[in-house]
Amino acid sequence: MNPLRQGLLKERIPDAQVMIIFGGSGDLAKRKLLPALYTLARERLLPATFAIMGVARNEYENEDVYRNEMRQGCDTFARRRPVDDALWSGFARTMYYQSQEFDDPAAYKRLKARLEEIDKELGIPAHRLYYFATPPSTFPMIVEHLMGSKLVSRAYEPWTRTRVIVEKPFGRDLESAQALNRKLKQAFRESQIYRIDHYLGKETVQNMLAFRFGNGIFEPLWNQRHVEQVQITAAESVGVEGRGGYFEEAGILRDMVQNHLFQILCLTAMEPPVSLDSDSVRDEKVKLLRSLRPIVPERVDESVVRAQYAAGHVLGRHVPGYRQEPGVAPGSVRETYVALRLMIDNWRWGSVPFYLRTAKRMPKKVTDISIRFRDAPHLLFGAGDHRGQVPNVLTVRVQPDEGISLHFGSKIPGPAMELAPVNMEFRYGTSFGKEPPEAYERLILDAMLGESTLFIRDDETEASWQFITQVLQAWEAQGKREIPVYPAGAWGPEEADAMLAGAGHAWRQP
Repeated sequence: MNPLRQGLLKERIPDAQVMIIFGGSGDLAKRKLLPALYTLARERLLPATFAIMGVARNEYENEDVYRNEMRQGCDTFARRRPVDDALWSGFARTMYYQSQEFDDPAAYKRLKARLEEIDKELGIPAHRLYYFATPPSTFPMIVEHLMGSKLVSRAYEPWTRTRVIVEKPFGRDLESAQALNRKLKQAFRESQIYRIDHYLGKETVQNMLAFRFGNGIFEPLWNQRHVEQVQITAAESVGVEGRGGYFEEAGILRDMVQNHLFQILCLTAMEPPVSLDSDSVRDEKVKLLRSLRPIVPERVDESVVRAQYAAGHVLGRHVPGYRQEPGVAPGSVRETYVALRLMIDNWRWGSVPFYLRTAKRMPKKVTDISIRFRDAPHLLFGAGDHRGQVPNVLTVRVQPDEGISLHFGSKIPGPAMELAPVNMEFRYGTSFGKEPPEAYERLILDAMLGESTLFIRDDETEASWQFITQVLQAWEAQGKREIPVYPAGAWGPEEADAMLAGAGHAWRQP
């Protein structure tokens, strides 16, 4: 049964298996993957027989040193802290490590022999889950050597013996994404490939499915007759955090919009699936992405605004501009802010603009979805001067303070008929009395179970890249040597405000 359907009624435990983490000594492993696995163990959601094999270039004196380093990561980043010594002892006992170069064929032969030893020792029937937590440039060589050493199999079996989780970024444009898909499919069937986007593991993102399709009150209003506009914001107060070189290559359009924001857009705007099985949900997401109105290259600036942060103040401290960050070219025009006006050419949303924005060095860290409903057709309050009109806005907060609020007008106590804005609030923490699982906990568990609903399919990846590549090519054709700037600590450039003002709209400030 699909975990989304069964909810909290019944927990499933995965079959015995080994997770092989390429990049097993890296930052992602220490901050996210091992803490997530430890928390799953603490909540008794891992199989009784389970092992972890870290694979990376780093050399350790022995496996105990590796285990201690991962323990430090769990001490700092695990959701369930402090780490329980007795539980960790058993958890770490089946944690292994192999140092190797990713392009060394002999190393994969050693890896195969080591995994066979672990299988025999623990009684695991060669069930393997690979995790690619390495730079994307290494993905093709890892796949090639896994095939060459016969560590993968495309054969169908009741339990797919090999699965792979692939981290983002999945390509840098349509052509590279298609090439990576072809390479992966040489070694794996599509059903064995789990392209991960951690935003889909967030409870509030998943709750959009429950909110829309599990309640009869809002879905009848979820269309162009009742919705005036939709805004999706993913703001970060931090800068590039020492990743200037990476950001010079990627930019925020690739880093955030192609994956995270488009995933939120899909769940917000897609049609109801026929069921909650993985293909039905992902079919609707692909349809939505294919319904995005194409960008006209010569008019790209009318629908997309890019900008870059300059020096300013964030959370009370002075911070440098993007061009002063280490690894950034002095004359860089790489965007750290992007805002898009999207139109969806289908019957549900034909006239509704969807405004997406994401940026570094904004006033605070926040991700939310804001649905602005149309005003009442006739103003009874405020003598027709709009003072009595309170906008109806439904806001889904993805992070922080996860929850949902509804903004509407209510009469102020007293003899006059005056309206004032009020909010109805739902918060996860107070309503359920516990913090939601961390995104990687849910996604890793789903992959171990063979549940792919919250992972991205090949045609979905290519559909999102097809749209984003239009924008990238239009920018390249412009050849601009300067782009708008916004001071760090501001909500963006004037050009983004002007894009909305042209339609009589304004950005909602979280």
